[in-house]
Amino acid sequence: MTIKFAKRVASEILNRGESSIRINSSGLDEAKKAMTREDVRTLIKNGGIYALKAKHNKSTNSKLLKIRRSKGRGRGQGKRKGTLKARRGELWIKKVRSQRLLLLRLKLMGKLDNSKYNKYYMLIKGNSFSDKASLILHLRESGIKISDDELKNIKDFMKAQYK
Repeated sequence: MTIKFAKRVASEILNRGESSIRINSSGLDEAKKAMTREDVRTLIKNGGIYALKAKHNKSTNSKLLKIRRSKGRGRGQGKRKGTLKARRGELWIKKVRSQRLLLLRLKLMGKLDNSKYNKYYMLIKGNSFSDKASLILHLRESGIKISDDELKNIKDFMKAQYK
């Protein structure tokens, strides 16, 4: 094959760009003869083909700023852009996931059939319930019998999931 092939395969194996792949002058003939990925792997192992070190152009100023921020500097009111909710992260994801997991456990326990599961799933998606407690209250009002022991089992399962 050609050196181009060896470079391309080596870049895929080493997870680097083709421009960062180098071939030793001693391994040049072997690289030309390389026909398979296995040949290229052996060349990499022997040192005939190697990748340049990745460049990290992190400036000294940014390193110092990171240290200062870890101490709490530069995080005052004047530096903030966005509301507190925006800065806190996406809490709604946590809420929705816990509600969906509760719904799934109830379905697996046989408390919900597919149509009811889909109905409540879409209500959760539409942000109808502020939290899990309101979802449970709504389920109980609609005639689905959920005992406290079953809820405790579900909570234990959820704790085990997120540990």
